[in-house]
Amino acid sequence: MSTKSREVIWSGRIMGAEISAKHAREEAKKAVRKADRAEAEAWSVRMEGYGGPSQPSPTIAQCLNGGLGWLEVECNRCKSRASLPLDAIRRPRDTPIWKLEASLKCRSCRKGRSAPPVHMIKLTETRSITPYKWVHPTEER
Repeated sequence: MSTKSREVIWSGRIMGAEISAKHAREEAKKAVRKADRAEAEAWSVRMEGYGGPSQPSPTIAQCLNGGLGWLEVECNRCKSRASLPLDAIRRPRDTPIWKLEASLKCRSCRKGRSAPPVHMIKLTETRSITPYKWVHPTEER
């Protein structure tokens, strides 16, 4: 008579531990996504309700992970609004949202090289404002 092999003895416990680890990783991903969304929503409500402060703000990656992929902005001069997709912004994903404000300019009231700045309003899940209609400079509006 022979004894049981180690594989037979320990395989059940090893498989159980692997299944438990996989489940724990899935739960951790859900918790991180939920935390990212809560932080992005808190910042969005603070910006929409009080108009600021814009610091501290979530990063682009946190907003995208939380499901809020659109940034709504308004021009300081002409008061036109636009929704910008965060996934199309060419910045590192660990850039805080407040650092984007200085580089965002209004296309509608641009004159030569000067363009008025915009201020951020809120983060949204979907595009809430119609996109800017591009018109060639030689065409009439």
